[in-house]
Amino acid sequence: MSVLVVGSMALDTVRTPYGTIRDGLGGSATYFSGAASFFTRVQMVGVVGSDFPEEHVDFLRARRVDVSGLHRLPGKTFRWSGGYADDMNEATTLKTELNVFHDFRPELSAAHRRAGFVFLANIDPDLQRAVVDQIHNPFVVALDTMNYWIESKPASLKRALKRVHILFINEGEARLLARENNLFKAVRILLSMGPSTVVLKRAAYGALLFQRDGLFWVPAYPLQTVRDPTGAGDSFAGGFMGYVSRRRELSPGRLRRAVVYGSIMASFCVEDFSLNRMKKVTPAEIQERYRRFRELTRF
Repeated sequence: MSVLVVGSMALDTVRTPYGTIRDGLGGSATYFSGAASFFTRVQMVGVVGSDFPEEHVDFLRARRVDVSGLHRLPGKTFRWSGGYADDMNEATTLKTELNVFHDFRPELSAAHRRAGFVFLANIDPDLQRAVVDQIHNPFVVALDTMNYWIESKPASLKRALKRVHILFINEGEARLLARENNLFKAVRILLSMGPSTVVLKRAAYGALLFQRDGLFWVPAYPLQTVRDPTGAGDSFAGGFMGYVSRRRELSPGRLRRAVVYGSIMASFCVEDFSLNRMKKVTPAEIQERYRRFRELTRF
């Protein structure tokens, strides 16, 4: 099995209380692919400029990521600059330069169109729907979004939600999209929009898995040091979807284990800037954190 991801690749400049990185490897598709590649083969569709370092592409290839859908165009790569305060729970965007990403129009190859598992990263919902239009009978389609699209293109986003199985979203976004302050009522509204599963990302407070007949919660993995939270949500989704895509089965137990693996991959992501920690992770470390997660949450 494999998973297809369509999203952004970027060069990020990030400042946190632990330091600054300039033009580091970033983007939703990149973080997702880095995490998912520990569990399954990943097919990536994205766009970069002529300034994108080839070493980053080499890293993805080394992680078993199929980059045949990565297009390199004349011009500059998408860039994002942001910073975090002491609590590290919310980023402040300082500058966004779309560059070649501004005209990104995903065109899938024949192999990509046969994908059984699809992750639509945080991009324009018009593009997310255009990707689904190109997929032949997918088993699972998952979607991520953000406040900007909820506020600027709510009708398009709601049409996209009718065609997906899993929605990844944070608390503020869930309340905004559902127009309901009570979180549990908000999620029920989101489930009525189409997805059968809502994964609520709560940053340092863990994650909630909602289905029409069940609820599951896990805390965030306890860490002594959080250096850079950028990409944690996409790394979470990568761990989740990477594990799920190993076989065509969505039992409650499998989805619950996927939440745990998502939390584990997010915990590695935040321990260093960019994907620096992810580059050093080993399968043994992933399984050790899984074992410790079971100990921490058993009573």
